[in-house]
Amino acid sequence: MAKFSDITGRYLYLDVDGIEYRVYIEEAGSGIPLVCQHTAGSDGRQYRHLLEDPDITSRFRVIAVDLPYHGKSLPPDGVRFWEQEYKLRKTWFMAFWVALVHALELDQPVYMGCSMGGHLAGDLALNHADEFRACIGLEASCWSGNMDQLIDKWWHHPRLSNESKPAAMLSLCSPNAPEARVRETVWMYSQGAPSVFAGDLNYYGIEHDLRETAQNIDTSKCMLYVLSGDYDWSAYPEAAQELADKVPGATYTLMEGMGHFPMSEDPENFKRYITPVLDDIVAKSAAAPQAASGG
Repeated sequence: MAKFSDITGRYLYLDVDGIEYRVYIEEAGSGIPLVCQHTAGSDGRQYRHLLEDPDITSRFRVIAVDLPYHGKSLPPDGVRFWEQEYKLRKTWFMAFWVALVHALELDQPVYMGCSMGGHLAGDLALNHADEFRACIGLEASCWSGNMDQLIDKWWHHPRLSNESKPAAMLSLCSPNAPEARVRETVWMYSQGAPSVFAGDLNYYGIEHDLRETAQNIDTSKCMLYVLSGDYDWSAYPEAAQELADKVPGATYTLMEGMGHFPMSEDPENFKRYITPVLDDIVAKSAAAPQAASGG
C-alpha cells in the first residue's frame, strides 16, 4: 500500500503590483492559518516538518510558500527576468504577503518567517498590523546592515562556485543539530538560482531597518514574537533581543543550542520552543472574541 503525506501542494496565480505570479504553496491541517516564509535563497521545504506534525496541524492550517524565483515558483511570464538584476524589495515583499492572504481569504493569519522572513515579521507587524493576528520572527533583528560589499563581491561572483552558499549556510547551523537535518538544510541551498540569494540579501542586509521604528509596532493589534538560536552568527541573540526589547508587548525566546535554521536543522528541538508561542496565540485568539463581546 502506498504511503502518502498529508501535505497538499498546488499553484496559486497571484497578482502583485500588476504582475501575475504562479506561486507554489503547500499546506496541511486546519484551524488558525499559519503562513510560513523561508530564508533567503531557499524555499518552503524548510517547513516540511511543521507541515507533517499532527500536534501543530490539529490546531493550525499551516501554509508554506515558495517565493517567486524560489523553489517551484518560477519567474513570472511576461517579464524578461534574464535581462534584469533580481533584487528583493521590502515594499514588494510586504505587498506579496498581503496579496496572498487576501487571495486565500485567510482570516487574520499568523505569519512566521525565518532570517529574511524573520525580518519581515517586524515589517509586517509595523506596516500591516490589521492583516495578521501575530507575527513570529525566527532569527530576526532590527537591522543586518553593512552588507553592501559582501553582496556585490562575494555572494554572486563568477569566480565562486555555487558550493560557496551551502558551505556558508553550514556554518550557521548548530553543532548540536542532527547531521541528517543539517545536510538536508544545506542541500536546499545548493539548488537555488545563482543570483537569487544575493538578490534576497538586498532586503535582508540593506532595505530592512527597524532601528528607529520598531517601537511603533502595536502589539495590541498584532502580537510579535522573536526567537533566535545561540549558534546564529548572522541574527545573533543580542540583536534579536534588541528587536523584542524595542517593541512594547513583544516577547523574546533564546533557543539554546540552536542555529539559524531551527525549523529545518533541528525540528524536534524547535518544537519545544515554538509550541509555547503557538499556545499563547491560541489562548489570546480565544480570549479576543470574549473581550470584544464583553464576555
